[in-house]
Amino acid sequence: MEENYVTNYYSQSYFDGGLLQLIGWRIIGLLITVFTFGICYPWALCMIYDWETKHTIIDGKRLYFDGTAMQLFGNWIKWFLLTIVTFGIYGFWLSIKLKQWIVKHTHTIN
Repeated sequence: MEENYVTNYYSQSYFDGGLLQLIGWRIIGLLITVFTFGICYPWALCMIYDWETKHTIIDGKRLYFDGTAMQLFGNWIKWFLLTIVTFGIYGFWLSIKLKQWIVKHTHTIN
């Protein structure tokens, strides 16, 4: 009985995005970033995170991402200034802060 429960529980979580789609979104994000000299990098990240979450199903529930590029851009400026003020020390926390921001804006569709 327990084995069947575990199998059913884990079978409901999966990712249904395709490799070509991912490559396409990343190329678009790269082009946007290059042509705007990095200013639109937060927009490219949000675009890719949105695609990834739309194709992620956890426990049978599809995820969605509600973060915006302007929100991330504001945090980007704050994190950049904190890194300068702390002589680069805050930079060690940037990946954690970005992950926290992403998770904060990731939800399930009921």
